[in-house]
Amino acid sequence: MTQAAAAFAGTLATRIVLAPPRDPEFKGMTERNNGFLETSFLPGRQFASPTDINGQLAGWLPKANNRRVRSLGGRPVDVLDRDLAAMTVLPPHPPATGLQARVRLGRDYYVRVDGNDYSVDPRVTGRLVDVTATLTRVIVVCDGTAVADHERCWATAATVTDPGHVVTAKGLRSQFSAAKRERERAGGVGPEQRVMFRDTSDYDALFGVRFDPATGEVL
Repeated sequence: MTQAAAAFAGTLATRIVLAPPRDPEFKGMTERNNGFLETSFLPGRQFASPTDINGQLAGWLPKANNRRVRSLGGRPVDVLDRDLAAMTVLPPHPPATGLQARVRLGRDYYVRVDGNDYSVDPRVTGRLVDVTATLTRVIVVCDGTAVADHERCWATAATVTDPGHVVTAKGLRSQFSAAKRERERAGGVGPEQRVMFRDTSDYDALFGVRFDPATGEVL
């Protein structure tokens, strides 16, 4: 069990029970529920997002819960109130969920989350940013300021771009190009690009080589 999973269970005042290997009966009820959804809910449906899935499921559940289940000896809807009364109350603060990471923003000003790339304000290129992915959003924060906020994409190998980030990147490139041209007009290369040249006589002295000043021959 991971630390994040243990923290999640602790916040909910519950515990996680790991199923033993090669024991399908241990989680038979869960497997039967999954099988019922797979054969009775999913066929013939199309989904645009997790929100769409939940919406269609909410509309389908009243019909499914009115069917008679042999193991219950009745309908699920008849015992729903009893199950709800037996559940523990939710904590005052919800548990932390989603994916979290800290990365250094590259020159392409994109971060990768679960196989998809999301644009970030290019003004924080080279700095550390905190990336949080919930079920619905991908949010990037730098020094307490949100520098990206996207709807989470559940496809694969997709690129999600904020048009504002593209405009900002174009402006930064224009500023850099203008500054470079200004340095060139001011006198060639800037001070940070100048190369230091050393007098060759310094190397002669270093290696103990002396020359006759009249003839230039080695002494």
